[in-house]
Amino acid sequence: MATKSQDRRKVRLSRALGVALTPKAAKYLEKRPYAPGEHGRTKRKQDSDYAVRLREKQRLREQYGIREKQLRIQFNEARRTQGLTGENLVEQLEMRLDALVLRAGFARTTAQARQMVVHRHILVDGQLVDRPSFRVKPGQLIHVKAKSEGIEPFQVAALGGHAEVLPPVPGYLEVELDKLQARLVRRPKRAEVPVVCDVQLVVEYYAAR
Repeated sequence: MATKSQDRRKVRLSRALGVALTPKAAKYLEKRPYAPGEHGRTKRKQDSDYAVRLREKQRLREQYGIREKQLRIQFNEARRTQGLTGENLVEQLEMRLDALVLRAGFARTTAQARQMVVHRHILVDGQLVDRPSFRVKPGQLIHVKAKSEGIEPFQVAALGGHAEVLPPVPGYLEVELDKLQARLVRRPKRAEVPVVCDVQLVVEYYAAR
């Protein structure tokens, strides 16, 4: 469970980045669609190119809840992969186990999805995986451990309890929510991935470093 201070940090960060990082933050953004602080309502001076790129990179990083080092590693891999670097980057991040646990509707937030993985509730093709960064391959089945299915968060999930705060299940996932299982049927495409980010600005940020 998130503490009140963690909730406040996520809300403040969501307002600064202009993207809802939790369902609670989404409600705050509806009421206060401006940055935090005394100058939040006033029009900011024109941000520098660096500031714009940095904010976009932070947006992407926070939506997946990963550390800077992890994002840099993913970027370097995306750059070596055939295709557009920015699209490759998002597609790789989306194949993380914690991201897919969230997309499938097993969890309400990225942090809760990560916790479920770390606390050893999630199996991939019948094998226990406790690394949130584990990259799921197309065809693999993600499911909740039988012993964990009776725990309240999973019972809520199985009844579709998170549907009102999550985007629709994307086309690259086949989900049987009542069975608490989901299959990655193919590699995600950037256009389908429900993250708010101009990936080209992220590429430009790292290219300049």
